Amino acid sequence: MMKYAITGATGKLGYGILTELMTVVAAKDIIAIVRNVEKAQTILPAGIEIRQGDYTQASAMTTALIGVDRLLFVSSQPGGAVSREQQHLNVVQAAKNAGIQWIGYTSFPDADHATTPLALDHQATEAAILAAGLAHSFLRNNWYLENELGLINAGLQGQPFVYAGGDGQVGWTLEADYAKAAAHVLVTAQPKDIYEFSGEGHTYAELAAVVAELSPKTFTVEALDLATYQQQLTAQGLDEQTVAIMGMLQKLIRDNQLANTTDDLATVLGRPAPSLKTLVQTVIKEQA
Repeated sequence: MMKYAITGATGKLGYGILTELMTVVAAKDIIAIVRNVEKAQTILPAGIEIRQGDYTQASAMTTALIGVDRLLFVSSQPGGAVSREQQHLNVVQAAKNAGIQWIGYTSFPDADHATTPLALDHQATEAAILAAGLAHSFLRNNWYLENELGLINAGLQGQPFVYAGGDGQVGWTLEADYAKAAAHVLVTAQPKDIYEFSGEGHTYAELAAVVAELSPKTFTVEALDLATYQQQLTAQGLDEQTVAIMGMLQKLIRDNQLANTTDDLATVLGRPAPSLKTLVQTVIKEQA
């Protein structure tokens, strides 16, 4: 029988992939790769196999992947004691050493052309997977609408809707949709090498208009240049690193680095992309 493994299975995306996978694959054929086994035992569904595997420990990760046929590799968060690039290289080497037949990797949108520093680790990981000669699918997820909850909630509360992304297009959709799509690709007999997963393209101005339609309160919309945006964040007391990261996120949107939207997600999920209004209504409901 085919054995499917998911790394980072206790994280939100990994957990979403795992639970979706359980709708099409028997639990006994699913392996959850986690850092903390005790935590996993308390939150993961019964019937799956749980194995300890840490991205920072290449040899242990190799052991965790023995006997796995197909691996869904969920990218890690940056900023750890071990760089994200090194963590990812460890996983790729472990997958090769363990004889993985196929690897799916959650990557950065339009990674071939992205110039933002946020894409560098993903570009290095894709290159490592290619160099390792592994059959693969790069799941290049566009932006989660959940990333904009701060803005959405500000509008709902009658506070200013402030952004510096200009007229840049973003393929927002729900994290749950990316998880569902990843699970479907994991069991696809002959998946594509690259999926550019996204919703339909929209701007911050369009997002603000939808929030205004749904909000019980009126609010102002402030489209700022990057310098003014970062100055406002600093004035609000945010630390230098946070201000830099938030500015970088707005810049990549302003530069249209999230504008490469496709129908890959809709095709894999077998349904049209939801409207932006439907997506916003969903994230509002989910946090209630």
